[in-house]
Amino acid sequence: MTMVRSKMLSIGGLVAGTAGLLLLSACGSETAPVAQSSSAAPSSSAPDTSAAPSASSSSPAPASQPAQAPAPAPKNDGLCKAGDVKLSVGGGDAAAGTVYRKLVITNTSGHQCTIQGFPGVSYVTGADGHQVGEAAFRAGDKGGPVQLNNGESASTDIGFVNVRNYDEAVCKPTETRGLRVYLPQETASNFVAMQGLGCSGKIPGNQLTVKTVQKG
Repeated sequence: MTMVRSKMLSIGGLVAGTAGLLLLSACGSETAPVAQSSSAAPSSSAPDTSAAPSASSSSPAPASQPAQAPAPAPKNDGLCKAGDVKLSVGGGDAAAGTVYRKLVITNTSGHQCTIQGFPGVSYVTGADGHQVGEAAFRAGDKGGPVQLNNGESASTDIGFVNVRNYDEAVCKPTETRGLRVYLPQETASNFVAMQGLGCSGKIPGNQLTVKTVQKG
């Protein structure tokens, strides 16, 4: 009996020891995955910022806006403009049904300016200043440039045809308030008050003629 008991104790101890080894082995196999997961996914207490830079480091500083260039100054080509002159119409001579009168152009700008060529001249009437008939026909050759110091004058001859010599049904005589004058190479006009009579109809000829500008 004593021998059987001792054998049983030996077998029990062997079984207990084996069970302990198996338990230790099982514990070791469960802790291994925990160590791997901690190295692959850092804990939230220490976030990895190397792959996602902060906004301050990734967004470039806004570039400064370039200063706006100032608008270019109007080109001064030295030509007399509508606002640089004062116009008047002087007396003249009559010839073959046409009266020639001088259009005097005086520089009042305070600086020197130049005129060259033919002014544009037409009759106007009404409160709106609408044109009556065709503009003046350019007669003769274009002259050279005329330089005017402040206060100096140039002139051109304008021919006024006696429109009563035309068939009234064709001419359609119309009272005029004056002349609209464009200086050569100018887009703004001047007005010269002068009552007269023009043809609003199409006539076989020119009710107005104009010559090139000359000094004096």
